[in-house]
Amino acid sequence: MNKTTRMRTALAGDTPALGGVFALSAFSIWGFFPLFFKLFEGVSAFDVLAHRVVWSVLFVSLALLMRRRWRTAAGHVRDWKKVRGSLLSGLAIAANWGIFIWAVGHDQVLEGSLGYFINPLVSVILAVIFLGERLRPWQWFSVALAGVGVFNMVVSFGAVPWVALSLALTFGSYGLLRKIAPVNSLDGLFLETLFLSPMAVAYLVWLAIHGEGAFVLGNGPWGGLSSMDVFLILSGVVTALPLLLFARAAKLIRLSTLGLVQYLVPTLQFSLAVFVFKEPFGADHLITFVLIWVALAIFSIDAMTHRRPVT
Repeated sequence: MNKTTRMRTALAGDTPALGGVFALSAFSIWGFFPLFFKLFEGVSAFDVLAHRVVWSVLFVSLALLMRRRWRTAAGHVRDWKKVRGSLLSGLAIAANWGIFIWAVGHDQVLEGSLGYFINPLVSVILAVIFLGERLRPWQWFSVALAGVGVFNMVVSFGAVPWVALSLALTFGSYGLLRKIAPVNSLDGLFLETLFLSPMAVAYLVWLAIHGEGAFVLGNGPWGGLSSMDVFLILSGVVTALPLLLFARAAKLIRLSTLGLVQYLVPTLQFSLAVFVFKEPFGADHLITFVLIWVALAIFSIDAMTHRRPVT
């Protein structure tokens, strides 16, 4: 950020400190997601996912209108590369959302947090495979150390931590696809949920016809809405809001700072799993998480050491 840009930013009231507030707010909302999605216990993960897609596209559309970005976002539909990329990234993020919702509903928040801890390292491996990026020795070491941590869980519990690996792989794939067909976060979410919404609506209609859906409009105290109806509608708000905050933060603070603050998300989820939801956490879990944390520390220090100076 040059001197002129900094002056304009300061005059507009947007400062790095405010960017930090936006970033902390966005990552805190994501970190406390398990508390929100615990409200849907007993509801099919597919049902919740379909509602999240439908209400997200509605609230994101509203946000685009309020920010006067509707024409720009809708214009991306004419770009086949972005359409194709958004279709694929939409499937990736839908899979990620669905797995996360299932994990929360089945008391797997701890393993879910592990997935988001290892996600940066999985993303690096995907970049090496598909983008031809090269890793430095310490980066390879951190990836290997994380692999040892995951292997420890396999040996200790006799099962592959598929929730953690699936979350890391789907979100890593999402990031890779967004990098190949770049669209800003809000426009991208609009396109992704727009393309997914026909399938989501069709599924919800099918549930309603068979009397199996969680949405019971007309039978609740809130203008015909039940508390579950309200929660399902809010799933769109809690999806769009942190993205709006994140997009604003990204313009005001360093990307490297955002990269470090992102670890607040799995840290909060880890804390909720252990201290609020009381999920089992023994010595074997501790060994795995310590190995992952050390790997991330090495990876982050190496990244900061080799960071390019900003002029």
